[in-house]
Amino acid sequence: MTHTVFGIRHHGPGSARTLERALHQLEPDTILIEGPPEADALLTLASDTDMAPPVALLAYVPDRPGTAAFWPFARFSPEWRAILYARERDIPVRFNDLPAANSLVQERRRRGKVQDDPLGALAEIAGHGDAERWWDDVVESQREGLGAFEALIEAMEALREAFPDEDPREEQREASMRQQIRKAIKDGASNIAVVCGAWHAPALTQLGPAAPDARTLKGLPKVKVAMTWVPWTYGLLARESGYGAGVDSPAWYDQLFDTDDEPVPRWLARAARLLRAEGLDASAAQVVDATRLATALAGIRNRPLAGLDELLDATRSVLCFGSELPLKIVREELVVGHRLGEVPEDTPMVPLQQDVSRLQRRLRLKPDAQPKEITLDLRKENDRERSRLLHRLNVLDVHWGEPTEARGLGTFKEAWHLEWQPSLAVDLIHAGRWGTTVEDAAGARARAAAKDQDSVAALATLADAVLLADLPAALAAVLQALADLAALDRDTADLMAAVPPLAGILRYGDVRGSDTSAVAGVLRGIVLRSAVGLPGAGVGGDEQTGTKLAELVDGVNSALAILEDPDLTRAWRESLRRVSAGDRLPGTLAGRATRLLHDTGELTSTDVANAMARALSPGEEPERGASWIEGFIGTSGLVLVHDPELLKVLDDWIDAVGPDAFTNVLPLLRRAFSVLPAGERRRLGERLKRGAQAAPEEQAPIDLDRARPALETVARLLTCQ
Repeated sequence: MTHTVFGIRHHGPGSARTLERALHQLEPDTILIEGPPEADALLTLASDTDMAPPVALLAYVPDRPGTAAFWPFARFSPEWRAILYARERDIPVRFNDLPAANSLVQERRRRGKVQDDPLGALAEIAGHGDAERWWDDVVESQREGLGAFEALIEAMEALREAFPDEDPREEQREASMRQQIRKAIKDGASNIAVVCGAWHAPALTQLGPAAPDARTLKGLPKVKVAMTWVPWTYGLLARESGYGAGVDSPAWYDQLFDTDDEPVPRWLARAARLLRAEGLDASAAQVVDATRLATALAGIRNRPLAGLDELLDATRSVLCFGSELPLKIVREELVVGHRLGEVPEDTPMVPLQQDVSRLQRRLRLKPDAQPKEITLDLRKENDRERSRLLHRLNVLDVHWGEPTEARGLGTFKEAWHLEWQPSLAVDLIHAGRWGTTVEDAAGARARAAAKDQDSVAALATLADAVLLADLPAALAAVLQALADLAALDRDTADLMAAVPPLAGILRYGDVRGSDTSAVAGVLRGIVLRSAVGLPGAGVGGDEQTGTKLAELVDGVNSALAILEDPDLTRAWRESLRRVSAGDRLPGTLAGRATRLLHDTGELTSTDVANAMARALSPGEEPERGASWIEGFIGTSGLVLVHDPELLKVLDDWIDAVGPDAFTNVLPLLRRAFSVLPAGERRRLGERLKRGAQAAPEEQAPIDLDRARPALETVARLLTCQ
């Protein structure tokens, strides 16, 4: 026979070990492996010393990089072991499947469970919950090679007959596989090993005439594709890919591949070490007890060997004391895992990918599949360059890192959340149309985005991103587009939304030494126009409009506080006065303006009490009054705790609201007070319990003798030169 078919389980360590034994018995002169034939030229890289699985073949359409597919491999994947077997013996090895040029055109249909994982289906029929442990029991324990696969083909024939796959794409794939086998025979091969998914094995044992297969493949649509290797992760092996369904437990399979005997106690010992590293109790005696429990559970469930289900149940009961939280740690590390593969430097890449890889090495910012937090000190050149790289990649929509809020870091520190996903390789290919280096591509992308934007707020956000990315030429183009659009924009809400990012540029831009002088003039015009337009923006609007405007008002107010520009602050507060006094504006907006003026000392408590009384007067709709309260309270109710007069006005208004109106305003009031911290709500309740007009709690008199040392220290600090 010229060819032997090995039906394997994709990413199955048991299949991988059995396949290696079978290949040593067969000693083939050619190996054909399920996969896209366009990747044949990349197989030489598989044996490179710098290639570290998990990795994946990436096929994409150069004109449409978003159209892509992955074929992943782990070190325990049978296909990967077959590739290494061929490379070590210098025998021909090729991929054997429908070309990616055809498969990327077709919409992939979801296959049934049996077709996706036929070995898993056999294990389930046999009453075993873990396909790999079932394989170990029925195949590995027999130490067979070729005989195991011959028996498997018979089982697959029965499954295919009972569960036929009507997807025409599968028929095309198997026709293409047979054609590739015929081609290998024509090229002179006489002892071919065909490695494919177990489901396809019966369709490849007998080739039959070539004409029907040629007709099946004739006229299939196709596109031009490019292929490369990309790093992969164990986490992504659990997702669907070019091989269909993935595996749920790659880290567990990794251990099964390495461990021929006693996998249960070895895994439980690793779980105990992991829990101890997390500061949790896990003794050697517990490992022994957990091993016994896992074995006993397998017996109770009529399973010959303990599998992952039994291991997790035993871990939960014995090592985690019934808690799911520590078990989650075990799942993440020892069931799924965080391993990220590596590819050699000479792997085909688009120029932009090469530049990113070069920068990652130079800046010592290695990609990692495990999420991590880093803090950059922008006073250090290397950290500044790291920051530029991450911000420039974000401009290109390659989101390797996301900035995070970190308290107490100051303006010279920057916190990031980093997580490298293999799909970012596709994003880099897609971004490659903008340029060959990160700097050039990000600048071109920013300039193109500036031309396409029709929102002042969006342009302001873009300007902030471009400044952080240190792209001065692109920043000039974005600011010019912003100035041109702002001059014509009559949408006050859009103008106000642009203020915070522009203020951030002025306030923090100089940390990186960037020139932000051009931003000041644009921001000044936007703030003044916002101040003029705000009183009329909400006239006649509903409370939803009022809530949106109140949020924007908060943003502008906070931005002006950090700018410390007296002229802009004066104009803005005058606008807030007009809003506070407006009768036709949404209650949320008017209440928010009143609160901000009170917090800055522009309105006294008496002024606020009068404004509140007016908003809550019988002539006003109760719903508007409740919205006014919601806007006034915002996220802090301390003003009501410390001002009995305001609390009395509110208390009297609630007493005066009729039953029907009270039902309508209750949800608004509940929402207003629910955002307050529990401590503030408790203090309000205590104050109301004593009576709204009760005097504030008396404080103990100050002990001057105890305070004198502190006062002397403060005096010295204030008078020091």
